[in-house]
Order: sequence, then structure tokens, then C-alpha cells
Amino acid sequence: MLAIAAAVAFGLALILDLTDAILGEEITGGTLIIVGLLLIALHLAGFGTGTRAGSGGRSWNWRRVRR
Repeated sequence: MLAIAAAVAFGLALILDLTDAILGEEITGGTLIIVGLLLIALHLAGFGTGTRAGSGGRSWNWRRVRR
């Protein structure tokens, strides 16, 4: 999911760069590139995958339901 958001951020940065547009004073193409890199880093670190490391793909509630 974070990789998709990064792709959208990179796409918006490309469009802003090609059209020389600026979305306010703070949001520029460079800002969106930084956001995209942050989202890629979070994706590669495992955030947003939906499961915790070591859980074997089960949700935290699996043991509670079985008892």
C-alpha cells in the first residue's frame, strides 16, 4: 500500500516538474519526491504490511478466538 502511495507521489512530482507548477509555497516537486522516498523506505522496512514480524501471518486476535 505504501508503494502505491509512493508511486502516486512520484507521479505528482513528475507532473509538477513537467508543467513548472507549484502547489503553494511549501509543496513543490522536490517535496513530493522526498515524500515518495519516505514512503518507499517505510514500505521496504515492512510498515503497512498488515502483519507483525514473527506472527506467522496470523492476526493478534487469533489466539483469543481459539480459546
